[in-house]
Amino acid sequence: MQKPSPVVPVSPAPERAGVTPVRAAAESRLTAELVSVLSGARRRALRGGDAQVDTAHLLHSLLETDPLVRDVFGGDQRVVRVLGYLVQRSIGYGLRWQATVEDSGSVPAVPVPRDAVDRAVTGWSPQALAAMAGALDRAARNGEPRISGLDLLAALLADRDCRAVEVLERAGADAGTLERRLSRLSDRL
Repeated sequence: MQKPSPVVPVSPAPERAGVTPVRAAAESRLTAELVSVLSGARRRALRGGDAQVDTAHLLHSLLETDPLVRDVFGGDQRVVRVLGYLVQRSIGYGLRWQATVEDSGSVPAVPVPRDAVDRAVTGWSPQALAAMAGALDRAARNGEPRISGLDLLAALLADRDCRAVEVLERAGADAGTLERRLSRLSDRL
């Protein structure tokens, strides 16, 4: 007669690499459009060989995916200029960012994972996490159960030291002007 196998308690599934409580909470409250934005940002970071998803990845994906976000920019010409600048990051100025973590100093710095050498995307920059937290807060203040692209854009614009705002400034788009347009558009919705 065979002995019965011992019962081994099963622990909960480990968290996915790079999934923090803030990010997990945010992902559960996303609109379908924003799910697409975040997926695009992750793919863009991976393709670009970046250690983490940063705010410029989020901005790039927002502009490509969300028509309401594009409306904030006040015309296709401005959107095209910003997108052109974002594309350049992978072939020029952005190369200096690949081995670094975006950190404006407003949130604690997170070290780049050792496996970043193999260019695996293992998480998000502190600024991208802060933007998601800001988008969660904005949606809650507006009584919305889901985070929209406009919520994320507002959070990106609020951090004047993040890479997304740096990209906007280099492309000639003023963050303050965009915030005012966003506010007017949000009031109409």
